[in-house]
Amino acid sequence: MSTVYDFKANSLDGKPVDLQQYRGKVLLIVNTASNCGFTPQYKGLEAVYQQFRDKGVEVLGFPCNQFGAQEPGTADEIGAFCERNYGVSFPLFDKIDVNGDGAHPLFKHLKSEAPGLMGTEAIKWNFTKFLVRKDGRVYKRYAPQTEPKELMKDIEKLLAE
Repeated sequence: MSTVYDFKANSLDGKPVDLQQYRGKVLLIVNTASNCGFTPQYKGLEAVYQQFRDKGVEVLGFPCNQFGAQEPGTADEIGAFCERNYGVSFPLFDKIDVNGDGAHPLFKHLKSEAPGLMGTEAIKWNFTKFLVRKDGRVYKRYAPQTEPKELMKDIEKLLAE
């Protein structure tokens, strides 16, 4: 059975990242966008990261331009925007697709392990969140409108496992 640790992705600056480096941590993986109604959730994601990173939680942001072309920027523009407007210090990755034939393999895995409503795998919008156990297995998928602070109890539960 594969886990998120079996995947690689490029960081926002284009360097390859083996997700194996996050083994033993609780992960919150999110597809993000800079020009979305949910973009203010960056602040909440950063708050989760600040509160839990020393306890073994990583927030991983994956910019995506598939929903309303709401992430049109370059890697440099995305990074500057997130830092300037929301103080984002958690890891951001290269812009990817999360749906369709070109979907990143990590997101294909996440979607198959935690389908959405009615069993659909497709991600419906920006800021869909996946919470991953320390062993790399997907715990749960959360809708875009679910605020990061609403995940606190689930994060604490996974940290205690």
